[in-house]
Parts: sequence; structure tokens; C-alpha cells
Amino acid sequence: MSRAGAVLQAGVFIAMLAATALLCLPSSGEKKILRAADDHPAGYPTTEGLFYMARRVSELSGGRITMQVYPGAQLGSEKETLENTRMGVIDVNRVSCAPLSEFLEEMGVFSMPYVFRDGEHQWKTLDGEIGRRLAEKLSEVGMVGLAYYDSGARSFYNTRRPVAAPADLKGLKIRTQKSKVMIELVETLGGSATPMAFEEVYSALQTGVIDGAENNPPSYESTRHYEAAKFYSLDEHTRIPEIVAASAITWERLSPADREILRRAAKESEAVQKRLWKKYEADAMKKVAAAGCRINAPPKDAFRKAVEPLYKKYEAKYGELIREIQAVR
Repeated sequence: MSRAGAVLQAGVFIAMLAATALLCLPSSGEKKILRAADDHPAGYPTTEGLFYMARRVSELSGGRITMQVYPGAQLGSEKETLENTRMGVIDVNRVSCAPLSEFLEEMGVFSMPYVFRDGEHQWKTLDGEIGRRLAEKLSEVGMVGLAYYDSGARSFYNTRRPVAAPADLKGLKIRTQKSKVMIELVETLGGSATPMAFEEVYSALQTGVIDGAENNPPSYESTRHYEAAKFYSLDEHTRIPEIVAASAITWERLSPADREILRRAAKESEAVQKRLWKKYEADAMKKVAAAGCRINAPPKDAFRKAVEPLYKKYEAKYGELIREIQAVR
């Protein structure tokens, strides 16, 4: 591209940003258009949660505020949408709390294994003082936390055998996200961590490049990983929530009344998304069971004990926060 062409392209992009900003400027009775991002496809519980939020925003504002939802990574990957949300290019974003730890360190606590006893404990934490505090701290990195969404628990699946205890992971090559904590988790439990792009997992399972991976039931089913890896062991080592966050730049341009509309709509969508997730997860489990997968739910005490070295390693970073979470009853 010529220098003149590059300058023209940059000028068009800046003009688009300016137009987006003008749409969000507060004015009595002014109509507003907000762009919302999700990298999951339409029909997935998180995107359906955002669509519900968009309907409620329109209803509560009398049609004055339109929230346009862009599913299927139309506005970019999670990493890209996070950056654009902080810049004010994207107004509302649904992302996993895991990549948020790159901006707000405390969010990384949710990636620690067995930090939650179960789903009930997780939601008591997120809906309580700790969850509110962490959502509010997002303002320090250019975002405003509005609601948490469910993404279930991640568990191991593999091509070779059931995992009933940590010792059963020994010798297994397990795909992990490119996350330091997840790599250390697999290694601590005795497996061989193999960081790999999610899109490469299916063929890697088929060809034996890896023996297994870990994820929640809907991902295990929707990716068809269950076709190659028939053993699914519900150890539920992590429960990493999703979050709906607004751009702090957009937030500053909204009136107090419009901010309250977004908060209320987001919170209402949280309850809807959780119900949708529960059904989505149950349906996925039925499908993989019908396909002949061998599903087991091992006792978790041995796994919790096996990951204690990780808690010691991350004591300085997360120790106090972990104790607060574990004290929630």
C-alpha cells in the first residue's frame, strides 16, 4: 500500500472512531447506538445473554438506546476486543476473566485450580462483595464491570483411559491454553502440558500429537473432540467466569440514568444466561453420553491436595484473595 493510501485508510479509521464517539455523547433524549462484542457464535449462552441485554436496554430506554450485538468474533478475538473496549471503539464486551488478568492481575485468581468448592460457592463469591470489588477495579484499566456470566467447569478428556486420580495423568500429553497457570496445573498433576491453539486440538487428538485436553462439556461436545477422546473425567479443576464489561470511555459519555439502564439490563441478562448455560451443558452431556463416551466423576480431594504446590507458589500474588474466597459460605 502506498503512503498516500495508508494515510487515507488511517483517516477513514479515525473518522469512524469519531462517528462512534458522537453516537455516545450524552444529550437529553438523544438516541444512542452501542456496539457489543462476543467471540462465541449466535445461539451460544453468552451471546444469547447479550441479545437479551440488548432487548432490555431498548425497552428500558424506550427505544432511545440501541445495543448492536456482534457475535462470532466479528469485532475481533478476545485480545483484540479487550484492547478496543479500553479504547472506546467497542462499547460493551463479553470476555473470559482469564485474559483480563493481563490488565488486572487480581482477575487471575479465577484461573487457580479449585479456588471454588463448587458452582454454588462460585456464584456466592461473584454475587457478593468479592465479585463486586473485582468488577469495580476494572475501572483502573479502562473498563466497567456490569455482570458475570457462567462458563461451567473445565475437566480433562483423553484418548487413553479414565482419570480417577492425579496419577492417571502421568505420561499423558495434555493440550493447554497458552496460560502459565494452566501449564503449571497440568505439570503439577503429573501430565505433560502441550500449549496449542484451540483450532488445532481436534486433528492433534486424531493423530496422537496429544493424548487429551481440558474444557467444559459444551466445548467438548461442540468441537466434536469427544469423537477422538472418549474418556471424559469430571475433575472440574477450574471454574473461570465470563464478564460483561463496558468501555470506561463510553461510560463517561453516558448520563447517570443511562448508566443505570445498562447496569440493570446486564444484571437481568446474567440470570438468563445462567439458565441457558445450565440447559446447554446438560444437553451436551446427553449427546456425548449417547455417543458412547466414558464419563466418570473422580473424588476431588486428591486433586486438591496435588495442586497445593501451586498455591504456595502464588501465595504472594493471590494468597490473601484466595483465603477471602474460600471463607465465603
